[in-house]
Amino acid sequence: MNNSLRPYLWLALVFVLYLNYTTWQREFPPNPAASLAASSQTAPSKQPSSLANSIPPTQESAAPGAAPAAATPTPLPPQPAPGIPAVKPAAVANAPLIRVHTDVYDIEISTRGGTLEEARLLKYAEVKGQPARVQLENDASPRTVYLLQSGLTGPAGAPYPNHTALFTAPQRSYQMDGARQLRVPLTWSSGGITVTKTYVFTKGSYGIRLDYTVQNRGAAPWRAAPYAQLYRDDPRTKRSYFHPNTYAYHGPAIWNGSKYVVLDPSKTEYQHFSKTVTDGWIAATQDDFVSAVVPPKGAPYRFTTDVSGPYYLLSAVGPEQTVAPGATTTIRQTLFVGPMLHAQLAKIDPTLTYVVGYGMLTILAGPLFWLLSKVHAITGNWGVSIIVVTFLLKLVLYPLSEASGRSMAKMKALGPRIKNIQEMYKDDKEKLGRAMMEIYKREKVNPVSGCLPMIVQIPVFLAFYWVLLYSAEMRQAPFAFWIHDLSARDPYFILPAIMAIAMFVQYKLNPTSPDPTQAKVMMIMPIVMSAMFAFFPAGLVLYYVTNTILSIAQQWNINRRLGVNTAPQKA
Repeated sequence: MNNSLRPYLWLALVFVLYLNYTTWQREFPPNPAASLAASSQTAPSKQPSSLANSIPPTQESAAPGAAPAAATPTPLPPQPAPGIPAVKPAAVANAPLIRVHTDVYDIEISTRGGTLEEARLLKYAEVKGQPARVQLENDASPRTVYLLQSGLTGPAGAPYPNHTALFTAPQRSYQMDGARQLRVPLTWSSGGITVTKTYVFTKGSYGIRLDYTVQNRGAAPWRAAPYAQLYRDDPRTKRSYFHPNTYAYHGPAIWNGSKYVVLDPSKTEYQHFSKTVTDGWIAATQDDFVSAVVPPKGAPYRFTTDVSGPYYLLSAVGPEQTVAPGATTTIRQTLFVGPMLHAQLAKIDPTLTYVVGYGMLTILAGPLFWLLSKVHAITGNWGVSIIVVTFLLKLVLYPLSEASGRSMAKMKALGPRIKNIQEMYKDDKEKLGRAMMEIYKREKVNPVSGCLPMIVQIPVFLAFYWVLLYSAEMRQAPFAFWIHDLSARDPYFILPAIMAIAMFVQYKLNPTSPDPTQAKVMMIMPIVMSAMFAFFPAGLVLYYVTNTILSIAQQWNINRRLGVNTAPQKA
């Protein structure tokens, strides 16, 4: 097989396999009903509202053989029938809200539990050019509920400042203005115990510190365990080739202390999951955004999930702590509610960057994004950064490409002689094969040498794909002219058209396949590839166009230096 054909067939094969896999996943997804039925044999199922109102037991009371704990201290309404989404209790619905406005947030905190009920990201539009902001936490409707609940829990039979308890606040609205930090305190008291739950917002940051200051003015020690949980209605997305972002995972995930684990709610083993983790965290992901709870280092936290249909509850419960009479103790957690910005995630916890879903390609995509970000710091334009990084990658791979290009130039020069041999032995395939191998050996030409650069390029190409799909930094980032969003497709399909032209020119510079059928396939390949790329992110097409143009320049120069005719061949 001619070496000019192999690279494109490799690339086409990779995409065909990828599309077949994703189509199979879409057409034959796991049966949620069957999964729920299977899981119900091992653990009692919970209705959505009980998930929303569930208060996790402490680690001690959850241990095997321990008595049940963490009874809800406030009366809750009857549970709804199966299939009915969570309904907010009247007491919770009527609890006053605290409005917090910072330079990056517009947040509503309920005095019932101090729950984050709404979080709008002021710097991120739902649709570019429109006023609606991206909203993570959301309590507008049971069908879209997404809450970050937190509190302290303890042994059953006593009141605790959990997410159903009523707190008081000194004021109903807070404005950061020019301050570096903004503190929002909420207070709960019972039986000589006073707990001040304080949200600490920092200017320019999506990290939120959560402090519990516990004062024990009673006569007996007081025990409590911190917890935080993410409750969400998050139905699975119907995937579409025309919308690549629909292939991105959204749902619960954890760092288990050593690796990132996606807790896919459609899988039975994650519908009632429990694991004690030190130096881990929990997260709820969606596209380029995440809500996460990061416990303090060195503290063993129990991570659990419960699933009911499209609803899931992901919880983190810390170790029980004892506050002596007359003592004051501070318990601290860290939250992250915002875009998956690498620098901000790493500032909270270096492992938190794993929520950026590069998956198995992290080993390539991570350094690639790092290089892109360094170039972007100089250029200020992500599109220009993609072009520069593509050029740098081409320089790194130049020796490999040079060897391949020289081989292809020699193949092109041998074209007339190969055609004569084909005519001479057209009726004897065995003699034709021997004659072809002899001429390759005599002229020191490797007909498959062109495959190696493409094999190297495929993982780089896929890494670029995931970087563009998952990096919030490039969300809605403009390039120039008509490209206003590098993470979305080219609105006028101009880049795919340029790509088709560039690939056709590249085809003309390379040797023609001796097989007429293969030659015809190569002629239509630019159209096929540009059609496939038409709905990919514009940044990815920009990378491929840049890489192809650089390859054309390199091959033309090699042909010129070796004295090979660089005029377009006849098809």
